[in-house]
Amino acid sequence: MSTVKIAIDGPAGAGKSTIAKEIAKKLGFTYIDTGAMYRAVALRAIESGIDTKDVKGVCDILDDIDIDIQHDTNGQVILLNGRDVTLDIRTPEVSKGASDVAVIPQVRMKLVELQRKLASNRNIIMDGRDIGTFVLPDADIKIFLTASVEERARRRYEEMKEKGYTCSFEDIKKDIKYRDENDSNRAFAPLRVADDAIILDTTGNDLEQSINTVQKLIKERLK
Repeated sequence: MSTVKIAIDGPAGAGKSTIAKEIAKKLGFTYIDTGAMYRAVALRAIESGIDTKDVKGVCDILDDIDIDIQHDTNGQVILLNGRDVTLDIRTPEVSKGASDVAVIPQVRMKLVELQRKLASNRNIIMDGRDIGTFVLPDADIKIFLTASVEERARRRYEEMKEKGYTCSFEDIKKDIKYRDENDSNRAFAPLRVADDAIILDTTGNDLEQSINTVQKLIKERLK
């Protein structure tokens, strides 16, 4: 095969981005964090004073949104209209807003077009909610990562504390349940397991164990 496309899907807090990012480094692939792109749209709406559930309001600003993904020595950089928002898009408010804007078909089509273009001429690992089912249905390897709600909330809580955010475990757990419901029941390209995906439940695993498991699986499939 000329290029390799790897799709990693799963619910909020399953560790998709962290695992995909590390494996991309190990394999020398380009990592594309689609969730960060939806977060950037949500951030733009919030900064514009638009409710992320306001479909018309969000659609009205789509033409004024430009998102680019670049890489430097520190990893992936997310640019929103030329501004580095890599850290700004990781707040709880933006996380929830990203799930809201992701149910808007116009938002998804705008970003899917960009995602497919990024994946057209390079070896990539792309993670999100609908990569294997909608964005890259022809992906060479499809993995669906999941874990219990409690486990995902705990991981996200520890991550937020480490970054200096003030948050409560119960609020994060509530937010993850909300996002699970929103992502699974949206009318357009909902979160679901692709028919040919490999399901990996990482409940109880530490990050290194999860990375090693996914990497081993990918290397076996690439032989």
